[in-house]
Amino acid sequence: MILIEDIYNQDINFLFGSGASFGLLPTLQLQVLTGVNGRRYTLEELATKFEREKDRRLIPLFMHYYANCIRPAENLGLEAVTTEPGTTVIKNYRNFLLTVLEMVKRRKALDRRCNVFTTNYDGCFPLVADALIEEGHVDFILNDGARGFTRRIVQARNFGTYLCHAGVFGRYQSSIPQINLIHLHGSVYWSKQDAGIRVDYDLRERQSLLDADALALLQPFSTALNNPVATINDVPDTGFTNEALEAFWAKYELIPIVNPTKWKFHETVYEEHYYQMLRLLSYELEKPNAVLITFGFSFADEHILNLVMRSLSNPRLQVFVCCFDSAEHTSMEQKFKGHRNVKCLVLEDGVMNFTAFNEKVLARPNVATARDAEHHMPAAAAADNGVLA
Repeated sequence: MILIEDIYNQDINFLFGSGASFGLLPTLQLQVLTGVNGRRYTLEELATKFEREKDRRLIPLFMHYYANCIRPAENLGLEAVTTEPGTTVIKNYRNFLLTVLEMVKRRKALDRRCNVFTTNYDGCFPLVADALIEEGHVDFILNDGARGFTRRIVQARNFGTYLCHAGVFGRYQSSIPQINLIHLHGSVYWSKQDAGIRVDYDLRERQSLLDADALALLQPFSTALNNPVATINDVPDTGFTNEALEAFWAKYELIPIVNPTKWKFHETVYEEHYYQMLRLLSYELEKPNAVLITFGFSFADEHILNLVMRSLSNPRLQVFVCCFDSAEHTSMEQKFKGHRNVKCLVLEDGVMNFTAFNEKVLARPNVATARDAEHHMPAAAAADNGVLA
């Protein structure tokens, strides 16, 4: 368990991956077998293989990715999420935000901030934050780095700003609790605006890159990718003409998300912002008493992995890697072997999904511990709740 009482006054950073939205939106995991020890391809692995071998199925694979991962994220609206497991995912985002706000509200009056870095391009964080603010029970800022009125433009420098309350006669100042939301792999809400990045959360008029006929033509291909007994040889070619494939690819390249094959953007303006955000992550991890908590993140992005590895030379940095299961725990232990300031956490009695992360790893404190923290009393040792380092 990560004791909030121990870290709330440190420089807190979270790093979220696709595991957080699993159940509401698909991950990059495919079902088709690799043929080695029962392993299954991820979309990154299969795309890399098709690209290397100049396989004609590469663009249809990205059509599948668009239809099953990107388009559902573009169409996401909380009012439409009415069944499980989607409602649980939304509830977990809500609980996480409330927990983080409890943490930052305990900090000094002009330093009530933390950072959430995410490789997800969906709208779960802003949509849930909006719902919380509309309820009127909590007052906070979700800072996505954008400024403007009719046209909101993302700039890295905006993550260093914050809002504060001031008394009528200027006798006091207190910052509004703020969560900086940093999209490392882009966002479905982004678009290119000259030499900048525009953010627009109204996607009602955005048309799909694939019409009904194209989706029907793609269906056998997608069915094979989702078949748990299929191999790569069972994945058929599609009936798309070369012209249709090239037309889709030209539109796909304009989408402001990282290409899963090389972890790069297609547009220079997005690529430059990506490296600015990596520098921001590096800067935050170099701070004294910095804390990084990862969840649902596989460290498949080599840029992020190498950055975190370099940052571990900071002896006062604490990193908590939350592992989904024992197999991932073994993998992460090997990846961070020899680094004493990294703790790989796993549950001894099940998998660490988002619900378990909220309830067993980053649980909100009870009233007694909250009162102790407010009076700067030392945190008592807590039961490990089945969490193993």
